[in-house]
Amino acid sequence: MISRKEVLANLDGYDLKKAKVGVVASHSALDTCDGAISEGFRTVAVCQKGRERTFANYFKTQRDSSGNVVRGVVDEVVLVDKFKDAVHPSVQASLMDNNVLFVPNRSFVSYSGIDAVEDQFKVPLVGSRNLLRSEERGDERDYYWILEKAGLPFPKKVERPEDIDSLTIIKVHHKVKKLERGFFTAKDHDQFIEKSTELIKQGVIEEDFLKEARMEQYIIGPVFNLDFFRSPLEEKGEQLELLGVDWRFETSLDGYCRLPGKQQVELEEDGIIPEYTVCGHNMATLRESLLDPAYEMAEKYIEATKKHYDPGIIGPFCLQTCVDKDLNFYIYDVAPRIGGGTNVHMSLGHPYGNALWRREMSTGRRLSMEIRKAIEQERVDEIIT
Repeated sequence: MISRKEVLANLDGYDLKKAKVGVVASHSALDTCDGAISEGFRTVAVCQKGRERTFANYFKTQRDSSGNVVRGVVDEVVLVDKFKDAVHPSVQASLMDNNVLFVPNRSFVSYSGIDAVEDQFKVPLVGSRNLLRSEERGDERDYYWILEKAGLPFPKKVERPEDIDSLTIIKVHHKVKKLERGFFTAKDHDQFIEKSTELIKQGVIEEDFLKEARMEQYIIGPVFNLDFFRSPLEEKGEQLELLGVDWRFETSLDGYCRLPGKQQVELEEDGIIPEYTVCGHNMATLRESLLDPAYEMAEKYIEATKKHYDPGIIGPFCLQTCVDKDLNFYIYDVAPRIGGGTNVHMSLGHPYGNALWRREMSTGRRLSMEIRKAIEQERVDEIIT
């Protein structure tokens, strides 16, 4: 891990009166940029050639003679051949020369690689650099390890295919779509063999997929991504905030679920197994009796990260949950950075964030509000790693 001393030395070279907010142009970048513009920052998007038009053209900012934004959210584009080039020394130098405080998202880590983010990327990150590795499922100290240390509920792990005796989800990477899912479900060992054989045949999963697979109890219930924010700067109110809740659309699962049950069975008999590739999100709220347990889970997670990943989680994080028939939460994934579904709240804000802050408060805006506060109070070192 790059030393904190080196990152802070780079931060010392910044003119924070001219600080800009930077992000890899994917995942939740539009929310990040929209929130930064709302808080008066200029924005920098690192774009991959061939995928830059959304940011460089369609959401390019236009400003009036006074510098006020009248259209768009992206001020500047840094164009790279591949997203992984965001960690190239020349790109880093240009970002730091431009006083960019960088917001990590999952695309940044996935494309650049966690080793490069931890050891090579010298640009000050807003958030918890040392927690990003916990998303690498199968790592010795992944988010399941943290959840266990925190005493938080998560689906029961199934150790071997032969142990499958109830509906189980097998979490594995897609063979072709490297950043996507090759997930499937099975009710017993025979169905596991049948489905995995078919998916290998179709080129969806690798033959040796079990090496990196996670098998766990399938929780039957709705999915809620709980978008939280933890502010180390807050001194009057609670440091923990629930900004909002989102849920996801997945191909081809969503279309599959809209079919009558008989047709679903017929498709499966024909070897057509739904995929779980996330393609969009929508907004949700929780019944109010579920808010207390939601906050309780988040507080336990924060305390565990403080204990095992000093200084703990900084800024936005997302607990991805299912709720069963008895209204019990199960955490099946944790994002220790801005969540993938927060674009659904940009400009409009989150229902809970709006109620708390009495204005439109998306995750992106809350993040930049924290940056603004840190600059004004000369405490930027407390929110970057």
